[in-house]
Amino acid sequence: MDAAEFRRRGKEMVDFVADYLENIEHRRVYPDVEPGYLRSMIPSEAPLEPESYEDVLRDVDRVIMPGITHWQSPHFHAYFPSASSYPALLGDMLCGGLGCIGFTWAASPACTELETVMLDWLGKMLQLPEDFLAGTQGQGGGVIQGTASEATLMALLAARCKTVKCVQESDPQRSEADIISKLIAYTSEEAHSSVERAGLIGGVVIRMVPTDDNFSVRAETLEKMVAEDKAAGFIPFFFCATLGTTPSCAFDQITELGPLCNAEKIWMHIDAAYAGSSFICPEFRPLLDGVEFADSFNFNPHKWLLVNFDCSTMWVKKRTDLIGAFKLDPVYLKYDNQESGLVTDYRHWGIPLGRRFRSLKMWFVFRMYGQSGLQAYIRKHVELAKVFETLVRKDKRFEISAEVVLGLVCFRLKGSDELNEALLKEMTRLGKIHLVPCKLRGRFVLRFAVCGRTTELRHVQEAWQHIAELSSELLQKHRS
Repeated sequence: MDAAEFRRRGKEMVDFVADYLENIEHRRVYPDVEPGYLRSMIPSEAPLEPESYEDVLRDVDRVIMPGITHWQSPHFHAYFPSASSYPALLGDMLCGGLGCIGFTWAASPACTELETVMLDWLGKMLQLPEDFLAGTQGQGGGVIQGTASEATLMALLAARCKTVKCVQESDPQRSEADIISKLIAYTSEEAHSSVERAGLIGGVVIRMVPTDDNFSVRAETLEKMVAEDKAAGFIPFFFCATLGTTPSCAFDQITELGPLCNAEKIWMHIDAAYAGSSFICPEFRPLLDGVEFADSFNFNPHKWLLVNFDCSTMWVKKRTDLIGAFKLDPVYLKYDNQESGLVTDYRHWGIPLGRRFRSLKMWFVFRMYGQSGLQAYIRKHVELAKVFETLVRKDKRFEISAEVVLGLVCFRLKGSDELNEALLKEMTRLGKIHLVPCKLRGRFVLRFAVCGRTTELRHVQEAWQHIAELSSELLQKHRS
């Protein structure tokens, strides 16, 4: 493929994607395929000779599309949103075309510097304390990670390294292995499984903190657990607070947890993967109160801020805590100006060495939507969730299982778990809308998330009508 053909095919692909997104609501949202469906549809080995672009594109329709869950559909209400917008897609296209790998400032100065500035832009939109911004007198800064899972792991490893150094300063004879064996981390019993996974990778024990009636961690509970562990000879060192839990979008009480963590020298990391986008709206910003006590903070613009995957933004109050834990400096990565204090090498801020130019899509989205456009988008989703909540509450067969704060509604049919499992199974079989469940206080609960960029009131109303009709059929069967 030469430049001339690329121009032609590129325009065709833009048309293909635009047509797909414009007509996505007419597709079955959840695929009707069985595991292993794809292997028999393509050869067992790569072709020896080149094939035509037309053949490849035909196979996209024949092979790929039947197995796609349509995350951008207005009928998709599972998990949390997976953000996408035309400006972001164009920014990603430019990123792929430029093809730079920004592991150091010298490897591509614009790649590094735009990321630093975009994280400051976004930090100011969130009204983060200046300590977290790079363009101030503070010692912090922001970085794009691949996912919130990576951000949690990086925070935990940085906290582990900092704690080991601190203990060895007062007890130089104590080995790193002995200290790590005594480390204890904490997170909510409602936290995402990635926090527990970070503990497994980091080789530390993570204790699950019980929550209150609103599924929130309170300081009193954590304080008691910390005291018990210290009395037993352990070293509490890390707490991952969640703002907007995956099951129910609950919020840990960081205004009271933060001072406790600071007093106990426990690194507090905040995971706001979904909810973080909403904090750009003044009316939702109080949900972030207490961030000033945190050592690190993370959320995913690729969930709810119209920046497509992957783009998980993380800020630290002291960048040396993060860089110091992972810095290696081989000669082939050295360059002039490296020690000037004016540059950032993001290879020290995360697991990968190589980095895509992901800040381009942030730049495109922030400029082409503006803060007001992004705020309007968030508010619309929250309003639609409130509409769905109202519809549920009007039907006495159903109950709301958790407070509706943002764009997620947790609900269930009154009755057994088996009844609700049967309802979800039928929804999935039909594929008109897509939901996933959670467990709250041991009960099987359905989650309805407003996800799609093009979701409108009629889609929410149609979804509820579908759920109500299936419930009527299901209840009728159970009575007969």
